[in-house]
Amino acid sequence: MKSVISMVTLGVKDLQISTTFYQQGLGLVRREFESEGVAFFQLAGAWLSLFPRDELAKDAGVAADGSGFRAVSLAQNVASEQEVDEVLALAVKAGGTLIKPGQKVFWGGYSGYFSDPDGHLWEIAFNPFMQVGPQV
Repeated sequence: MKSVISMVTLGVKDLQISTTFYQQGLGLVRREFESEGVAFFQLAGAWLSLFPRDELAKDAGVAADGSGFRAVSLAQNVASEQEVDEVLALAVKAGGTLIKPGQKVFWGGYSGYFSDPDGHLWEIAFNPFMQVGPQV
């Protein structure tokens, strides 16, 4: 098996609110298809998909009532500490919630967290030791 993640799908309560958050608030490029009820965004190396939470749970055959910490976070690595703070501010301005402001962290880098309108955690990080993810 190739170790590639081609898409991350987030189950969302309100597709329009979440689409607006990612497209207009964070500036992600939306891919337009003739499929209603789902939103796709092309990222460097993978796609992000937004799908109604109840429908996603139904498709997977699981209960949709999950709550609290999901033990998952998404991450975006950026080129500087200043960029960490800029992305966190952009997310908050777009309607996200600041969970942890940018700060020096135990592993020697700098990072912070925000959550999107559905509570999905995003870590924004600067790693001074290596380039993480696709070269953009």
